[in-house]
Amino acid sequence: MTAPPDTPRQRRRALEDLYAHLATAGDPEATMPLVGAIERLWLFSGSDTIDVLMERVLKAVGEQRLDLAEKLSDTIVELEPGFAEGWNRKALVAYLRNDYTGAMDALRRTLALEPNHFKALDGLAQIMRDTGEKKAALKAYRKLLDVHPYWQGANDAVEALTREVEGQGI
Repeated sequence: MTAPPDTPRQRRRALEDLYAHLATAGDPEATMPLVGAIERLWLFSGSDTIDVLMERVLKAVGEQRLDLAEKLSDTIVELEPGFAEGWNRKALVAYLRNDYTGAMDALRRTLALEPNHFKALDGLAQIMRDTGEKKAALKAYRKLLDVHPYWQGANDAVEALTREVEGQGI
């Protein structure tokens, strides 16, 4: 994709096509350009203000200025509550602040807006697993693999969690 979509409808259509190709990709290498295109579309806010704030959140995180990153990410979701990647960025900041409840809440908002957001699914699954919500983590990892069948570490996580949650079998 060379130019950003002109409308939210075009963005949605492009994402749906990319997700369909991602779910049926034949090998991990085939997913790489699809993932790149999807991530670029996730970042398309349609607002110069939001774009600048998104960049500043990452800069603040890189500088370990998590209070500032939190304020910036809060501003993003206040200005554009329907922007899934804004919620995902808020989740990142909450996670780095060890606010796992806040991170999970923001990830759930991300997924409510963008159900196939594989990075949000991965983040949610990891936090759930780390906080002992193994059954929910297994469900999230399975959804992740439906969306992105070659997500690194997801198959191993599903195998381990399946044994823990559902038992070894006979």
